[in-house]
Amino acid sequence: MQILLVEDDNRVADHVVKGLREAGHMIERVADGKKALYMTAAESYDVIILDRMLPNVDGLTILKTMRAAEDNTPVLLLSALGEVDDRVKGLRAGADDYLAKPFSFSELLARVEVLARRGPVTVEKTTLTVMDLSIDLLAHEVVRDGKRIDLTTREFRILEYLARNMGRVVTRSMLLEKVWDYHFDPQTNIIDQHVSRLRQKVDKGFAEQLIHTVRGTGYMIRPPV
Repeated sequence: MQILLVEDDNRVADHVVKGLREAGHMIERVADGKKALYMTAAESYDVIILDRMLPNVDGLTILKTMRAAEDNTPVLLLSALGEVDDRVKGLRAGADDYLAKPFSFSELLARVEVLARRGPVTVEKTTLTVMDLSIDLLAHEVVRDGKRIDLTTREFRILEYLARNMGRVVTRSMLLEKVWDYHFDPQTNIIDQHVSRLRQKVDKGFAEQLIHTVRGTGYMIRPPV
């Protein structure tokens, strides 16, 4: 597996690098928090071993930055701070596991292998955004350019499905199946009626139109070119 070790203690780093390579893993090591931020953004790793106390940028800041950018690479946080409160802070910052120094290499290897098997955690989005349109999936609220838009349950589901498929054509049959739970076309203009009302609320009065008709097929949301 591909592993990034972020550790400024040369003695600890040499020990970990040697052991992981002997175990058959590929490993890169950096000692500086600022460089670690760049590498986590630019490269892909199976697991990151991250020291908490680092020069320039500390480990918790790196963790929070990664998670804010929706980088869910498994992270094992290393720290000489082993009290319960310290572990809680590390886990709340986004660490998947926490190992206090000093540690045995065999335990570190076992924890790394468990994290690699688990893989990145998929975080379900709670907000969809298209230009100045924001859809809160939990609160069922829609806001465009700071203005709240009141939608019926059916209109909200149509808009959500169109936004999830932004840039792709959504056919009437797809909307019937996903929004109405129909698996056939009942030969009705019910979809066109609902989309027309949705357009009045979402697009009318705004400079750019988001919901577009694809003649003879269906609809799509696309940002303006």
